Amino acid sequence: MLAADRLSAAKLRAGLGHCAIGREIIVLDETTSTNDVVLQMANGGASDGLVVFAEHQTAGRGQRGNVWESSAGKGLLCSILLRPNIAVQDSARLVEWATKGVAWTIEGACLCKATIKPPNDIYIDGRKVAGVLVEMRAQPDASHLAVVGIGVNVNQTPSHFAEELREHATSLAIVFGGPLERNTLAIALLRNLDQLYREGFL
Repeated sequence: MLAADRLSAAKLRAGLGHCAIGREIIVLDETTSTNDVVLQMANGGASDGLVVFAEHQTAGRGQRGNVWESSAGKGLLCSILLRPNIAVQDSARLVEWATKGVAWTIEGACLCKATIKPPNDIYIDGRKVAGVLVEMRAQPDASHLAVVGIGVNVNQTPSHFAEELREHATSLAIVFGGPLERNTLAIALLRNLDQLYREGFL
């Protein structure tokens, strides 16, 4: 992966200004799952708004135990730590918030229609381009922990997808007709999520 293609925590943080989501950003070269990392950090007392990105996941998770496949350095793979004042059974509100933020960002970047397929997938022209996985942990006498995992296919070409997925998956680069700058896209995503979170949960 070229240095210019790498996500930069410093660039992302500088582009977010006073956003609460992304007040702390970590970029890992590789991990099992960013959700696992954030859950571990949450148990260690990490603050709301922490975002962990990974250039590659070896055990990324999707909904219903599915695997989220990802090519190193081609997508946006991140997890956000939140402590929203909602009940565990209301976690669907966070899924709706995250999918809306992702769809909004995609439409702004690619000038194309992004369709949310409930509960947690985003499609373009009938092919999956992104997904969300929310995991909540009940906390006694405190706001519950929520870890919101997001995966977006950004700069993959058809050859980056397994053959059985090519008819069902796409990337922003395929739709847009060329690669996108991932740091810029990540800043837009976190800004949109921050705005929608303030409107819906604060």
